[in-house]
Amino acid sequence: MSGGLTASVRLLGAGWVLVRHDALMPREIDELLPPHVRLLARTLRLFAGREAQAGRAGERLARALERLGPVTIKLGQVLSTRADVFGTEFAYDLSRLKDRLPPFPTEQALAEVERSLGRPWGELFTQFGPPVAAASLAQAHPATMADGRRVAVKVLRPGVHRRVVRDLEVLAGAARLIEKWAPPARRLEPVAFVATVARSMELELDLRLEAAAASELAEIMAQTDYMRAPAVLWAGVGKRVLTLDWADGMPLSDPAALDQPGLDRPALADKVIRGFLTQALGEGAFHADLHEGNLFVAAPARLTAVDFGIVGRLGRPERRYLAEILWGFIQRDYARIAQVHFEAGYVPPRHSVETFAQALRAVGEPVVGRPANEVSMGRLLAQLFEITALFDMRLRPELILLQKTMVTVEGVARRLDPNHDLWAAAQPVVEAWMRRELGPGAQAREALDEVRAAIRGFARLAEQPPTAVAVAESKGPGLWPLILSLVALGAAGVAVYLSLT
Repeated sequence: MSGGLTASVRLLGAGWVLVRHDALMPREIDELLPPHVRLLARTLRLFAGREAQAGRAGERLARALERLGPVTIKLGQVLSTRADVFGTEFAYDLSRLKDRLPPFPTEQALAEVERSLGRPWGELFTQFGPPVAAASLAQAHPATMADGRRVAVKVLRPGVHRRVVRDLEVLAGAARLIEKWAPPARRLEPVAFVATVARSMELELDLRLEAAAASELAEIMAQTDYMRAPAVLWAGVGKRVLTLDWADGMPLSDPAALDQPGLDRPALADKVIRGFLTQALGEGAFHADLHEGNLFVAAPARLTAVDFGIVGRLGRPERRYLAEILWGFIQRDYARIAQVHFEAGYVPPRHSVETFAQALRAVGEPVVGRPANEVSMGRLLAQLFEITALFDMRLRPELILLQKTMVTVEGVARRLDPNHDLWAAAQPVVEAWMRRELGPGAQAREALDEVRAAIRGFARLAEQPPTAVAVAESKGPGLWPLILSLVALGAAGVAVYLSLT
């Protein structure tokens, strides 16, 4: 059977699974469909199975994607970041996607270790236990190093790369069909969307890259005591193998995790929020998959993150965007939040700052005065993104990933402490960032940087050929001494100001 025909057959099979779950054209969107499409949807629904009877549309789609395999699971996880397009509830249902599968034999895992590391496994490990967790791409084994160190070894599933490539071909074919025959869906750019999923899968299939991400985030987390990451054992890292220190405690996905004696649940809830915000604001790199299965807890309040396949990154403008939004809502300063959007170029200048501030007030005021445990930070940002769409604001992918992660950590914090005050937990981190990055001292540092840049510019000008300098001087006789004096005076003034702040 040719490759194209095989992909078509697999695409039809995937469509059948979606139909059985009523997830292809779910009943919830009937009223939005044109009459002829609505008739087709109702006809397909005649073939739905028992799987279609329970749950919301997002929950049914999540179950269908789980059944279809690792690529579609990844697709659902990426879709769950688009609350701005599909709505908060639908995105939340997809964000709960799991990819747990039966483990493959330990003997196969050991063979993968030897192939990837290029030596017998016994030269590195004295013990290598059966798997303790198995997902669609890889599974984890407990092991002991030759020096007695206890570690976790992540090993990719044999043959998973071939399956991923094959499934991506099917997904790409579906995207092309959607883009050709469903004009309303073109604004979602399905072909580009699938390319994003493919790139993400490509990165996750090279565990050397995950090791690098784990090492980077471990350094960032070590700056505070909110969260930690296991150290990377580089001798046990290959394209298909990743070795990390063993994580203390129990995963939060284990029902018994919160019953550990001496556990300080309110403190852990604070650490989840503050750890995430410290990474995102302080360094611009954050663990973007902080669900309960990737967080280990130990008494009294130790929090360890694992699985670094997805890392979010924020540039300085995006960090300022996040900090000023959160701080603006804390202070109810809607005018400043609006102004920041325009300064950053997120909202086109043809719109009114005042009208945009009015829209922001519609988001913020309904939560003023409400108990902290009734105010969702993630939902607030999702509503903000919905409103900004009315002002032609195009969200950047890193901001969407940020919002998705915030919703996730908020859910974790609320499970740890149902009465947790998310805003009180966030305030010291945001306030410290604002003071450090936007306060008088920061402004003075920026001014000094500008002065230094100006001096370098004058120095380069002075190094130009004499003819160019002569032309410049002919237009302003006696101007050079004045300019240099002003620059020196400005630099001295800034230096004095810095010494006093």
